[in-house]
Amino acid sequence: MAIKVKDTATIAKKWATRAGAAGQDYTSGVQNPSTDWATATTAAANTYASGVQQAVSDGRFAKGVSKAGTSKWQTNAVNKGSSRYTQGVTASTSNYQTAMDPYMQTLAGLTLPARMPKGDPSNINRVTAVDTALRNKKING
Repeated sequence: MAIKVKDTATIAKKWATRAGAAGQDYTSGVQNPSTDWATATTAAANTYASGVQQAVSDGRFAKGVSKAGTSKWQTNAVNKGSSRYTQGVTASTSNYQTAMDPYMQTLAGLTLPARMPKGDPSNINRVTAVDTALRNKKING
């Protein structure tokens, strides 16, 4: 005998109604977690890495991209992303400044090799100095 199930339109409607009304529950859960997020996430680092490696081995990233397609990406980016983008930027300005400050200080402390005439191959040394300093800052803090 077949399993009796509700049609997917009914299930989706119920999900949207219930999940859409759960904003305060979401906020409360974030503010009062049963375990500390950073502690639990750090403890799961090896599990995360294993899962990512398994997904890479299985080709799941490419499969997911192919399944969604460009149309789904564009629709969601336009209908969700564009309305959230400005709000996210505004909310992140202080974090952006804090994160950028050490790199800007690194750049301000660089003494670059002399600029040579346009097209001179030694001008790449200026780029290399910036690249090396910023990479070292990222890796070594």
